[in-house]
Amino acid sequence: KMQNYLLSNSVGPEELPTLKELSTSEICKVWSGASRYIHRQFLQKRVMEIGVGTFALVPVHASVEEGKVLPVERPVFTMSKPLRTFYNLESDETKIPDETPIVHLDFEEIAADTHFCREIVEQCIHETLLCLAGALRDNKEVEFSFK
Repeated sequence: KMQNYLLSNSVGPEELPTLKELSTSEICKVWSGASRYIHRQFLQKRVMEIGVGTFALVPVHASVEEGKVLPVERPVFTMSKPLRTFYNLESDETKIPDETPIVHLDFEEIAADTHFCREIVEQCIHETLLCLAGALRDNKEVEFSFK
């Protein structure tokens, strides 16, 4: 599915039929459901692959007080290597432990959680990621926040 997001042309409205039909609030609801799903995977020590990259918990050391560090896990998003190469992006290489299981979004489960049908959830996420890829292609600044 990765090649879907390596765009040689800008994304036109005809490629985003679902986003055109949904309100901003509905799109946010779908992504909130995806965000909750990703959080549940974190709790089970899994890495989430979402087509353009991966979400993972990585071990870091937080300084808590003078000379004391606390090992904690921090959520990070790493854009996939083909995407970084294709769009000529720089990013830190985050090392994810090899034994960490990688899972993909479960559109059924997100649909049940958000009360949208599975196809709407899948298309909404796919088309949003297409928009993200289009913004990268056109060298636009992008802000994408998750709760």
